[in-house]
Formats: sequence, C-alpha cells, structure tokens
Amino acid sequence: MIRSQIADAQTALSDEEVTLCQRVFDHISSVRQITTDTEREDLARRVIHSYQHGVKDEGALLRLLI
Repeated sequence: MIRSQIADAQTALSDEEVTLCQRVFDHISSVRQITTDTEREDLARRVIHSYQHGVKDEGALLRLLI
C-alpha cells in the first residue's frame, strides 16, 4: 500500500524510508484494525505526508497517527 501511494504522490523515498513508512503503516493498520481500502489508502497518505513534512522518527510517526 505504501509503495502505491508513493508512486501516486510522485515522491522519491529511499528503500530505508519506504521500509520505515511501511512498518508504521502495518503497525497502525493492525492496532486500529483497518480493513477497508479507503481507510488503508487514507492511512498510507497520512504516513507519507507526515514523513515528508518532517516526522522522520518511527516512534513519533506512530504516536502521531495512532
């Protein structure tokens, strides 16, 4: 999900950055029990947007988005 949202946003992230965003996405999806495509896409956009706007720490991303 993260990779498709990155492609849609036409942004360049390194493999490490994508992996970090994917871990955050996976964790939040599990905790919040997100199942619909709409919710998953919204969360992926929010993770990427927050990362691009300076929230680079995994723990901080989790706290912000949970």
